[in-house]
Amino acid sequence: MTLLDLPTGSTATVAAVDDVHANDAIARRLRELGFVAGEPVRVVTRGPFGGDPLLVQIAGTRFALRRVEAARVRLAESTGAQP
Repeated sequence: MTLLDLPTGSTATVAAVDDVHANDAIARRLRELGFVAGEPVRVVTRGPFGGDPLLVQIAGTRFALRRVEAARVRLAESTGAQP
């Protein structure tokens, strides 16, 4: 499952960020922002009309990610919805 597939309000743990090609700048930037293995991540909300962008929270910081970026973040098993 990827971050793009995670339901709004749910939390999961980052497993990895997929590189599309060698020296992938987007994948590198996602890791620099904190999308690294073991970090919990939550989808706060999605944009209208197709859900672009996604507002996600990781390590106490919120980021707006495009769907194509969120699809690169692989997740471990989901831990469920936040109250």
